[in-house]
Amino acid sequence: MDESTLASLLTMNAPQALASNQKALKKLGGPDGLLDLLETSLHDGISSASISERTGTFGANFTPSAPPPTFLSLLIDSVVEDATVQILIVSALVSLAVGVYDDPETGWIEGAAIIAAVVIVAFVTAGNDYQKEQQFRKLEDVAVSAKDVKVIRDGETHELSSKEVVVGDVVLLEPGDKIPADGVLMLCDAGGVVADESSLTGEIDGVEKANFDNSKTDPFVLSGCNVTSGSGHMVVVAVGRHSQWGVIKASLEKEQAQTPLQEKLDDMAAMIGYIGMAAAAATFIALMAIRFLALKNNTIDLSSDEGWFAAVLEAFIIAVTIVVVAVPEGLPLAVTISLAFSTKKMLKDNNLIRHLAACETMGNATNICSDKTGTLTENKMKVVDGVFGEVDFADAGTLSADVKTRVVECIANCSTASVESGTNHVIGNKTEGGMLLMLQSAEWKTERDYHQIRDASRFGEVGGGRIFPFSSEKKSMSVLVDVNASAAAANGGKKSTRGKQASAAGSSFRLYHKGAAERVLENCAFYTTKNGDVKKMTAAKKKAFNKYIHEYALRALRCIALAHRDDCQDDVDVHTIDGETCAEELQHGLTLDAIVGIADPLRPEVPGAIKVCQRAGITVRMVTGDNLETAVAIAKEAGIMTEDGIAMEGAEFRELTPAQLDEILPNLQVLARSSPNDKNILVQRLNGALLPEDEEAWKALHPLANWKKDKDKLLPGYVAEWKAARENGVGEVVGVTGDGTNDGPALKAADVGLSMGISGTDVAKDASDIVILDDNFTSIVKAVLWGRSVYDNIRKFLQFQLTVNVVALTITFVSSVGGYAPPLNAVMMLWVNLIMDTMGALALGTEPPSESLLLRRPYKRDSSLISLPMWRNIFFQSVFQLILLGWLLFEGPEFFTCADGSKHHFTLLFNAFVFAQIFNEFNARDIGDTFDPLNKILKSPMFLGVIVSTIVGQYCIVEFGGDFTSTVPLTQEEWVITAMMGAFSVPLGLFMRLVPISESESSFAGEKKEGQAEAGSKQGLGEKIWNLLVIAFLGLSAYVIYEVQTEERYGWDVVSCQKIVLELVDGWVENYNSIDNPDLDVVATPEL
Repeated sequence: MDESTLASLLTMNAPQALASNQKALKKLGGPDGLLDLLETSLHDGISSASISERTGTFGANFTPSAPPPTFLSLLIDSVVEDATVQILIVSALVSLAVGVYDDPETGWIEGAAIIAAVVIVAFVTAGNDYQKEQQFRKLEDVAVSAKDVKVIRDGETHELSSKEVVVGDVVLLEPGDKIPADGVLMLCDAGGVVADESSLTGEIDGVEKANFDNSKTDPFVLSGCNVTSGSGHMVVVAVGRHSQWGVIKASLEKEQAQTPLQEKLDDMAAMIGYIGMAAAAATFIALMAIRFLALKNNTIDLSSDEGWFAAVLEAFIIAVTIVVVAVPEGLPLAVTISLAFSTKKMLKDNNLIRHLAACETMGNATNICSDKTGTLTENKMKVVDGVFGEVDFADAGTLSADVKTRVVECIANCSTASVESGTNHVIGNKTEGGMLLMLQSAEWKTERDYHQIRDASRFGEVGGGRIFPFSSEKKSMSVLVDVNASAAAANGGKKSTRGKQASAAGSSFRLYHKGAAERVLENCAFYTTKNGDVKKMTAAKKKAFNKYIHEYALRALRCIALAHRDDCQDDVDVHTIDGETCAEELQHGLTLDAIVGIADPLRPEVPGAIKVCQRAGITVRMVTGDNLETAVAIAKEAGIMTEDGIAMEGAEFRELTPAQLDEILPNLQVLARSSPNDKNILVQRLNGALLPEDEEAWKALHPLANWKKDKDKLLPGYVAEWKAARENGVGEVVGVTGDGTNDGPALKAADVGLSMGISGTDVAKDASDIVILDDNFTSIVKAVLWGRSVYDNIRKFLQFQLTVNVVALTITFVSSVGGYAPPLNAVMMLWVNLIMDTMGALALGTEPPSESLLLRRPYKRDSSLISLPMWRNIFFQSVFQLILLGWLLFEGPEFFTCADGSKHHFTLLFNAFVFAQIFNEFNARDIGDTFDPLNKILKSPMFLGVIVSTIVGQYCIVEFGGDFTSTVPLTQEEWVITAMMGAFSVPLGLFMRLVPISESESSFAGEKKEGQAEAGSKQGLGEKIWNLLVIAFLGLSAYVIYEVQTEERYGWDVVSCQKIVLELVDGWVENYNSIDNPDLDVVATPEL
């Protein structure tokens, strides 16, 4: 194998070029010649020792992503994309030029300070963006590294990530798989393989693929396309940048779309920005009016053009700075930061977020439609009971050789799963794996193991088995096998590298059939006795077998029946039969060989997780393919099925009218024996998504029905009818789990599609918004918790930012109207903007989730971002800060004995204002009536880091800013007093929460139930006051230590004081870390 081999391979992977591809394959000697060229075989695959050589010659199977934006480019964007910052820079440059002209020694300071402040803000913003980009890149790497490709190497089946596939690999394709590389189909089912190539070619209809036969068939499969039906083996001929998907991907650059919350916040930011512009204009007018009056009264000299220009420029800079502060660019930033933080943490909780909007949407989910197998159960299938040729499972060791062989051959042939050598790890379908594991026990040992039986049927020299894959509608699969040919192969017959059709002479074809027990039993006309004889099925015998099925179902066992039919070649042409013909002509008159009861234990944590969901206002429904009795048994054990709950089978469900379905929807908890389309209809009736919008769309869905007569009779209904049946035309927010190819429509229709990372097909994953990496329902509950956390964190930041906005704009305008120079100059306001936007977003947007979030109902789709309690909090804090700053503005000089309007005066006001924001940031950690500013504070390292950074930054600005920031150093007493003034925000946080304002009932979805809180957790007055006393005592203790260290006015030693405080803190930390709600243990806050 060398570069010339690569050149030959690349001549047969062109899309929509069947003739040239076939010609190229023929030139290589057809499929057998291709296998020889690549030194591989369908049975054994490649040798692992050749992987490095193949990678070096043909390349690796990944395409380098577009490089992430550099820090420098993000830095430039942070300035280039913000018009107000650009205006401020220009104004600062003008100020710098005028200042230098007027006073060469100190005139440059103000302009330079503004530019420096802008640069700092730009650096912090770019740093945040860069960190966010790196986190999302890591998430993409995790998605690509998922082990979802099955290949044959060294004669064994392995699960690999798509990046590990190399040229020559034999890849096993199944419905729902995404083809990992370009290749040639070598061995496929009777019906062939159908691939969806729309992502590459735009071809809407599926493209049929089949084994190469030198004429019309198309065996060429392309990377990035999905297998929609059929299964088979393909040999890889091109990977990475040489594959067709690699060629296209190299030219694509995907941008992340905004989430609904980001769009809503953008609108709010624009509105606030307009208010800020109005305030800026009013301030500018006020400042100019004051200058004009001062000129008229001869109190200032503006006789020169330079004087007028300087006055206008100063007022303009203040106005532009107000706009910079007012425009809350931190709102969308807070969403981005919170999502970046949450998605990274959610990955540790086995939630891989594919679409950012899903994270926030999941927080307000009102319904979860969950699969049973693997999600609610462990998906560790084990055969625990059964009847085999009339012999019970416990006595399987006494089975006759004929019965045992027939059961083993049916299981081996009617499965695509495998068990890793030396382990019990199942690769593929877990139900099949459970039966294969049974065959490994001593009582089921036969002359050939399942590998040998399967290979003899599919790779025999005389004939290969024809596979009719599992159908979710029929709940069964079949394999047509030439028993004479497979027996000959097993006895030493030569194996070819790929399957060939059997010759008619000497052939005896048997159909092995496996499926849902009650359905298979209905099609059985005979049964196998304990001695291996075949007898006619009587009504009494069928009743006896049905009794087994019923008993197994009541024990929550999955019931699978195994059957066969001999001499099929007498009824059909076995070489050309398709799946439909097989079902119609061969899947009846069967002989029942066994009924198997397979246990799939409920995950132990699921009942608790279901209880948490119900407490959180989320309705959980089970949608499963199992029979009704099994499904109900599991649902009761899980806590899904209640006394007034409704359970029904898919057949009954499909007969309902839209109105009838709407009537039972509130209580429909179990949908059994359902098809993927049933699940899709259920979702559509819940949330109204993807319903036909008009008569034309309805007729496309029901081509044989009459619009006037049937429009209100047939599911899923239509938009106008659906809206008319609902208050305000608003539906549920639905999360749906899915793992199969046919689950795609339901996952798309859901508000949040949840695919299974272990058992899910690639089609399901592509259609989903979140991939549940461990297939565990508890991980879904954690996704709800994180989603609610994102939503609440944004509201916390909004509450904090609006308070700062109101105060900063008001005090600047009032001071200007009052004849003062603005107490907060441009540099100070830019520092406040940094605290408020970027650092505030970091502090509050990264708060970890609290279990109490699952004690309230989800919010409605159209609920307001700002609740009534939030408006109350904003009002009280704003009024307090305005009174404080107003007092400092007008009475501060006398209290502090400093000159009115001096730098000292404004530094004191500035310091009190910043500390008011610092302490209010603690208050903003809760948006409801709970007062606990220090709750689990040690689990919020980002919050603590921001607080410490803000204090350090404030100290440096005040003490060392000088003329650069127009501040003067403060004494220790002034620091303490101004900080304590700001600290009054904390006790105010308690008293304002005593004002009885509750969140509007209309904000929540559903009806309030016992144990649910309005906006998080309940808290009594005593607990609120106790928390305030703890904070006050901590503050007093810190002040005592300060006094002892500075003046030693008390007779205590410093070490003793510190010891007292540290003991208090240790006790407080232990107390807070021990507080947990026992009902929420199953989804305890993820480790952060």
